[in-house]
Amino acid sequence: MSLSRPQDLIGEEDEIIFSLPKIYFELREALNDSDKTFQDLGDIIGFDPALSARLLKIVNSPFYGFPSRIETVSHAISIIGMEQLTDLVLATQVIYQFRGIPNSLFNMEKFWRHSMACGVVARAIAEFRGEKNIERFYLAGILHDIGRLVIFKKEPALARDAFYRSKERQENIYLSERDLMGFDHADVGRELLKAWQLPPRLVEAVGCHHEPQTAKEFPVDAAIIHTSDYIVHVLKAGSDAEFSEPQLYAKSWEIIGLSPDDFEFMKDKMIRQYQGIVSLFFGDS
Repeated sequence: MSLSRPQDLIGEEDEIIFSLPKIYFELREALNDSDKTFQDLGDIIGFDPALSARLLKIVNSPFYGFPSRIETVSHAISIIGMEQLTDLVLATQVIYQFRGIPNSLFNMEKFWRHSMACGVVARAIAEFRGEKNIERFYLAGILHDIGRLVIFKKEPALARDAFYRSKERQENIYLSERDLMGFDHADVGRELLKAWQLPPRLVEAVGCHHEPQTAKEFPVDAAIIHTSDYIVHVLKAGSDAEFSEPQLYAKSWEIIGLSPDDFEFMKDKMIRQYQGIVSLFFGDS
């Protein structure tokens, strides 16, 4: 394949390399219908018993820390919110749909652990800031590196070359990708999310997560994912596919309106949430 732009890896409309689960589009459609109730959305999710069970496990885990048990999806929606639960559905489905992709270069389970950790940290930062939909930031964290899966799927030789080049040079893999392709996995992720017709602020948060200063419309979202990614790498949560610690953009803390001391204040809670969510997906902490 001749590559000149990240869109070349995605595919055209009905041939997009990875497809979103149908249930997500049904939920988005229901969200835009003012006549739909919590029960209506619960019924949509209820058509997938496995998904329903996963969601109930998540909302009853330390990830949320609710004082009493939540027994039904409609009850969960009434507490968390319809849009928030829809974002949680997508994050959950993406992990299950793509976590089994075989790859000889790195450990796929560690990839998803890293993505979950990034989502948990981003969600915690958003909560500390008082953002209305904190699940959007968890979803952005889950998706921030998804462009790497596209590259592995469509151009495994290039993915392998980038991996070994970053290892040899001890540099972040996105820099090696740029050398080889002229763009990186964040660019690919941006185009995939556009093809999925996800919200622009989610697209920009993923597409600019290495360089939040390039975000035009949603710099705070991009800076939160960038900072979360940096924190997770420092904490060594998950992925073993990086050979150098990423550089934190100097104004990141200023953009998101927090300080490293604020992170220390949240740290223990985030660790509990991360261990809880990992245990649900992988059976351990």
